[in-house]
Amino acid sequence: MNNRIVVAVTGASGSIYARQLLSKLAALKGQVEQVAIVMTENAKTVWETELEDKGFENLPFPVFSQHDFHAPFASGSGRYNIMIICPCSMGTLGRIAGGISNDLITRAADVVLKERRRLICVLRDTPYNLVHIRNMQTVTEAGGIICPATPSFYSKPRTIEEVAATVTDRVIDLAGLQQDTFRWGE
Repeated sequence: MNNRIVVAVTGASGSIYARQLLSKLAALKGQVEQVAIVMTENAKTVWETELEDKGFENLPFPVFSQHDFHAPFASGSGRYNIMIICPCSMGTLGRIAGGISNDLITRAADVVLKERRRLICVLRDTPYNLVHIRNMQTVTEAGGIICPATPSFYSKPRTIEEVAATVTDRVIDLAGLQQDTFRWGE
């Protein structure tokens, strides 16, 4: 089965990660059957502020409203096998950890966890308080993957896009997709 992926974009800082991730997923179309997107209103505001564009209006995948519980990935029968929340706000993480499915993002995360599928939360906030750490622990124990948006510098990135790619390439790897990217020791 090819991968069916939900990408959720929350209002945490880090829109560059979401833009790059979506671009990389479009380029990996041979490994991805379907991509669906859900964005919060705050995510759109942050995107426009940080990236100085409205690229979220012209994404190459279907976009669902944050409150559209009829989206195919709102149910386990939708068979989406990967969910990436990028960037993932601490509020979203807290609601997932608490089992609060008050919007499509948290409902879809709950579905992915209950179906024992892959949930990747790309956290952007720092520093962490004890509540954040406990929420990360809870989601990890439930089967989720916590991937802080912490860039690496082994590849000697020279632009902000190359720095961000060290995170998005890691997310693509965590999703189990094959890509050409910097590999330590190769």
